[in-house]
Amino acid sequence: MRNLITATILFFQITYVLSQNTISGIVTDMKNNPIVGANVYIEGTYDGASTTENGSFSFTTTEKGTQTLVVSMLSFEPHYEVGDVSYFENLGIQLRESVNSLTGVTLTAGTFEAGDNSRVSVLKPLDVVTTASAVGDFVAALQTLPGTTTINEDGRLFVRGGDATETQVFIDGLRVFQPFNATANNIPTRGRFSPFLFKGITFSTGGYSAEYGQALSSVLLLNTTDMPDQEKTDIQVMSVGGGLGHTKIWGNQSLSLNTSYINLAPYESLIPSTQGIRWNSPYESFSGEAVFRSKGEQSMFKLYTGFNNADLDIEQEDINFEDFVRFRLTNTNLYFNTSYKHFFENNWTLSSGGAISFDLNDIGLGEDQVNADETASHLKVKLKKTFSSRFNITAGTELFFIDYQERFAAQDGFETENNFDNTIWSTFVESDVFLSNQFAVKLGLRGERSSVIDSYTLAPRVSLAYKAGEKGQFSMAYGDFYQNPLNETLRFNIPLGSERASHYILNYQYLGDGKTFRAEAYYKDYDALVKFDTEQPQFDSNFTNLGEGYATGMDMFWRDNKSFENLDYWVSYSYLDTERDYRNFRESATPNFAPRHNFSIVTRYWVDELRSQIGLAYAYNSGRPYDNPNTPEFLAEKTRSFNNLSFNWSYLIDQQKILYFSVNNVLGFKNINNYQYANTPNAQGVFDRRAITPAADSFFFVGFFWTISSDGKSNQLDNL
Repeated sequence: MRNLITATILFFQITYVLSQNTISGIVTDMKNNPIVGANVYIEGTYDGASTTENGSFSFTTTEKGTQTLVVSMLSFEPHYEVGDVSYFENLGIQLRESVNSLTGVTLTAGTFEAGDNSRVSVLKPLDVVTTASAVGDFVAALQTLPGTTTINEDGRLFVRGGDATETQVFIDGLRVFQPFNATANNIPTRGRFSPFLFKGITFSTGGYSAEYGQALSSVLLLNTTDMPDQEKTDIQVMSVGGGLGHTKIWGNQSLSLNTSYINLAPYESLIPSTQGIRWNSPYESFSGEAVFRSKGEQSMFKLYTGFNNADLDIEQEDINFEDFVRFRLTNTNLYFNTSYKHFFENNWTLSSGGAISFDLNDIGLGEDQVNADETASHLKVKLKKTFSSRFNITAGTELFFIDYQERFAAQDGFETENNFDNTIWSTFVESDVFLSNQFAVKLGLRGERSSVIDSYTLAPRVSLAYKAGEKGQFSMAYGDFYQNPLNETLRFNIPLGSERASHYILNYQYLGDGKTFRAEAYYKDYDALVKFDTEQPQFDSNFTNLGEGYATGMDMFWRDNKSFENLDYWVSYSYLDTERDYRNFRESATPNFAPRHNFSIVTRYWVDELRSQIGLAYAYNSGRPYDNPNTPEFLAEKTRSFNNLSFNWSYLIDQQKILYFSVNNVLGFKNINNYQYANTPNAQGVFDRRAITPAADSFFFVGFFWTISSDGKSNQLDNL
């Protein structure tokens, strides 16, 4: 009996062994280096093993038929083998490195990120509003970045040889049609927006995404905060006005409000402008913004609105008139922006939204009257599908509607009206392809059709990035960009085509150890620019699309916040070589807004003993071209160089109360922006001139900022 039992057990053991299959092989990476510790197992079972030091594995299983063999390892994409288990022997398996969102390559050519938009941000929200020369304006802070030019008498963004009309601004992906406050000639403007409502900024100096259009040079993308972390109230008392902000939270819903009143009359009474202007009524404005947010389990809804009403009455010196010339302006601007984002299963994302703006201008030019009104709207739908960490695709469509009306009434009774309606329809598709942690490609295509000029454009765009090491990478970008002629031309209903610019960009970026270094070379080719044969565009001008030009140069950026204790600083330098033949230029020349050299340095130092943050910002531009009618050359002479050293001091009275002081151009440099020449020569045959200078050499600002929050710690230092 014992022999029978022993024989039976032996029979079953032999049968079991014979019924087993041996699974074996070697696991390596794409360079054939062995991978140690990878998990290898039959899906749905406990049969498996880990790879040894030489990458090999071996185990047995009793599973039969078609099975799935899974090979997984941290930092690598899972690998699957499907087939009959009898063939799972002596396998050679290569694992592909997964694209790591923290250490992988990023596409950076032509783009500066700020805030929460990117892990490779070169500026944070704190930075863009604590710059001494910015006086609280985030647009002025961006002018410390390479690729931009400080045009002292304007205040808008001039990027890489492009004028200010070649940059567009978007909030949550939707266009802002009038992003800057209205102002008088040679009086710098400011952005309409309060910095504290936005979580991040993307500033593309060129080569930007196919999602955005109607900008020859650059785009500025502002993203409102998703959900605030706490309720708070911000109180501001300033030498030029005051402000009040409040954030309220109800579960997954929140509302942030911000109001501001600015009046330069008290400042002008203490420190009057003395250079070429007289204020009848200094600049005065009332503005407000609000953001409502509602967060669902897989969705986010936002409603943003901004309102601004501004008045000014000024008299300015003009060399062609014996008396000062009066200019009056009342501007009312209302902007609504709503966006909805939904995250579906299977990695689909839907983004949609709409924006509408109303901009009303009541202008007095001497005794003449101009009323210019623009109503514009933007509708957009975008779908994104993420197939894996290596590949995603985005496609969308959008519509722009613009209604522009202008009425002119002269003192002598002459009246005229100019207006136009325009519908722009566009579609775009774009894909990100990450071939590895070291190499990525972005491919895009944008098509647009504009009704007012009856033209269709197709714009390809591509970006490449290669990560050469742990901290450094190279990027390059190419793209075509189109933009309609300006309203000043379209209002005459002249048949014209789109203006075009092609961008070529090569970039290197290093990030690590608290240091950031960027170097970028670029070339822009302009074509089909609008030209006219009169001093200013008017109904009897001869308009063409025969203008052309180029802009080429190099931008460099260095930031260091680790080498010196409590000191954070960044340095920017730009070299620009540009010429264009457009507008009323009689030949190709460098425009007045394009100095060859631009340099800036921004420093911030925290002093514990004084409970203070002290900042200095210095900006330098080489001389700007101007045209002297007393010489035969066109735009051949240059102004003196521009210099501006600004200082600010933030003193923490306590954790939530701040006293802030700043001086713009503290050394009082006598900057000259341009020269105005007389229309006719004097008795000696010489055209007289006057220098166009800032209304005041320096500007002083004092403010008290008080935050009341639930944590008792928050303050407005990041808004100063």
